[in-house]
Amino acid sequence: MTIPFSVELYPPAHQQAAVQLAASLPRLMALGPEYFSVTYGAGGSTRERTVELVEQLHHAGVQVAPHLSAIGASRDEVHALLAHYRELGLTRLFALRGDAPSGMGGRGDFTYASDLVRFIRDEAGSELEIAVAAYPEGHPQARSPAADLAALKAKQDAGASIAVTQYFFNADAFLHLRDACSKNGIRLPLIPGILPLTRYTGTARLAETRGIELPRWMARKLASLGDDTAAVRAFGLDVTTQLCERLIAEGVPALHFFSLNQAGAVEALCQRLGLSATSPAALSG
Repeated sequence: MTIPFSVELYPPAHQQAAVQLAASLPRLMALGPEYFSVTYGAGGSTRERTVELVEQLHHAGVQVAPHLSAIGASRDEVHALLAHYRELGLTRLFALRGDAPSGMGGRGDFTYASDLVRFIRDEAGSELEIAVAAYPEGHPQARSPAADLAALKAKQDAGASIAVTQYFFNADAFLHLRDACSKNGIRLPLIPGILPLTRYTGTARLAETRGIELPRWMARKLASLGDDTAAVRAFGLDVTTQLCERLIAEGVPALHFFSLNQAGAVEALCQRLGLSATSPAALSG
């Protein structure tokens, strides 16, 4: 049984990254995702490039969900972006707290993601699906698990439609969050964010800074593979496939893939899971 999936992209910052995205995008589009999300740099630092990529995807005839960040944004800026996106006919977006760039002075008109969600909901009424972030292992800045749940509940109460999680490698963390949401009156559909595991050192370093556990057994296996890129990718594809299979068996409503603007790992994962629009499972379903 197939389920919907979406793919996250980021606006390229330089020519080499633009070339990579241009090569990956047709392959990712051919997989048939429900939509692409497009990230928005800290403090709106990629605003123009985000809008450009959103427009490119929209004019290519695919569904797209732009990210908007609270930190550093003004009401006028968000109002203008919302007006533009609604004029394009977009029906979903991500409302995130975001991070403040180094050296940023003022924090803008929104302190929390829930403030941004409320403003968007007041502006757009019920016509937009608003996705927010959730954290299976807790937001790094959350005072406690209870405070993290309270922040997610505030986003729901402000008008959020769904929650998409930070990536994780431990399925139990996601399932624990889902149970905790149910017990605390959080009814948002919870979509797991999936990062295909294709390398060790960079992934482990980034996971640590974001408070994400890379299980010890997995880290030891990856470390033992050393510089054997093919072996790392093969192992990473195996464990990511197993993670997704368990989540699908647990009844998640969809999957959200962090592509890093690369097609190969997402293609392979979708084909293994029968999610590719060109896979036998998808064609027969």
